[in-house]
Parts: sequence; C-alpha cells; structure tokens
Amino acid sequence: ISKPKRHVEEEFSRVPFLFSVQKAALDCERVRKTNELPSPSLHSETDTVRRGQNVSLSCLQQNKSLEITYFLFLGGKCLQTQDGKGEPVTFNLTVSEAHDLGPYKCKVQVANCSKYSLPFNFTFADPVTAPVLNISVIQTKTDRYITLRCISFNGSLPINYIFFEKNITISPVISKDVRKPAEFNITKSNTAEVKEYRCKAKNRLPDHAKYSKPVTIPSTGGDCGPFCLQLLLPGLLLVLIIIILVLAFWMLRKYKARKAMKDSAPRVCRNIPMEAGIYANVYENQAGKRILFEILVGLGFLSFTFFLRSYTNG
Repeated sequence: ISKPKRHVEEEFSRVPFLFSVQKAALDCERVRKTNELPSPSLHSETDTVRRGQNVSLSCLQQNKSLEITYFLFLGGKCLQTQDGKGEPVTFNLTVSEAHDLGPYKCKVQVANCSKYSLPFNFTFADPVTAPVLNISVIQTKTDRYITLRCISFNGSLPINYIFFEKNITISPVISKDVRKPAEFNITKSNTAEVKEYRCKAKNRLPDHAKYSKPVTIPSTGGDCGPFCLQLLLPGLLLVLIIIILVLAFWMLRKYKARKAMKDSAPRVCRNIPMEAGIYANVYENQAGKRILFEILVGLGFLSFTFFLRSYTNG
C-alpha cells in the first residue's frame, strides 16, 4: 500500500538530519581515537596573587585547524565563553576572596566533542615591604670584616634576599622561610674609597621586589689609619711626659720658696717660728693638692693609653 505523498516527503526530509547526527557521532568517535582534539592547557603568568589582583588565564588547544568554543569553569560554574581557532584564548578575572582561588578548568568543544584541561589554582600572598639593612664592621690593621644583615618585616614567606655593592651583585640568592635576617660576610682591605651597600627582598609575587635604603661605610683613609695612629702614639706620650715634668718642676720651685720663707720667719719661744702653724697649714694644703693632681694625671695617662691600645687592636 503506497504511503501518502506528504508522509514520504517528511521521511526524506529527516534523512539529512539523521545523517548529520550520525556523522557527528562518527566524527567524535574518530576524534577520540585519533586524538585530533587533545585536552587543552590552562595557565597563568603566576599562580601567586595578592587580594584584589586582576589576573589572566590562557587556554590553548594544540589543533589549529578546528573551530573551537572555549569555556572557563570555576568549580562547576561556567564563567566565560569564547570562540577561537589556533590561538590561545584569554580569560580576565579578579581574585578577591578565597573562593576565587580555584579550581579553574578550561573546556574546548567541537560539535558534541569536548575535552577539559587540568585544574588550576591560585594562592594568596602578601607583598614584601622595603627591607632594612644593618652593617657591622670589625677593623684590623690591614682588613675590614663586614657583616651585612637584611630583613623585610612584612610579606609572605619564603623571602629571597640579594646583597649589592653599589649596583653590583655580591651575593647569591639567600632564601629565608622564617622571619630572620639574611646574613652575608665579606672581607675588604683598608681603602680610601667609600663603600655603599643595599639589599633586595622578593617573595613569590612577581614584580614586587623591594630595595633597602643604601648604607655607606666611610673610608679608612687608606692603609695609613692604624699605622698613622701608631706613629702618633710615641709623640703623644712624649708630650704628656713633658707636661708632667714641667708641672713637677713648677711645684718643686713653689715648695722650695715656701720652705725658704718658713726658715727666714722670726722665731718665738722654744725656737719655733711665729708663722709655723700658718706655713704648716699652707704646706699641707699644697701637698694635698699636689698628691690629688698627680693621681688625676696618672689616671688620665692610664685611660689614654688604654684607649689608644684598644683602638689600635681594632
């Protein structure tokens, strides 16, 4: 029994649709077997961000001949969709809260064939603050032993430190995963040149490195510093001895003059000078002052010698 003409046309009209669905299914199966649609890769310039930072996620599919639709997912939620072919697709977003850290996934789709990327997560970090540089110096006759200490009091750990002399790097990267200063020791010969040092602190956040203020070590005046002090020491001691001798000679003359006046004074009964008590008191006062003066001079001499010896020994 022949079918009505209208039903025959409807059946023939379904043939292309059924054929295209079957062809798409066959193509998707072939794509899976031949790996013509590999899984995409999702990456960012950094996986460490600060709160409120704008970031970009790039999704790339290696097959450049296919017209692909790209989807960006945060967990199970689709955030953005773009079409592309051959070039990476970039998704821009802002990471403000903990739930914005991820996981993110990129999906590529051709017809009813789709592939997902591996998950990608961000991590929060705080930028470092400008570090503080401290310098200690031990001075000897020929060399200076310098210890540089650098620390940033804020910023997520670990923090990497580098030391500079002027603009020249003088240390390897020193990493600290605790809030303690990084140390670097150097030895320099005595020189008249002024030395300037600084340090740099950087953690996992890119483009957030901070430098300390420069710290200058004054020159030692060349090799003459301790040597010249040794040359001056005998001269200073000689001047001090001369001063002591002059004072002693002056006090001796004063004593002899007082004694002469005492011997020539008129005498009273029992052959005792009238002004003996006065002169005795004067003499005793002068002797006390002389002893006190000699003690002070001696203490000053010992203190000065101790200071020079300590300074010469560094």
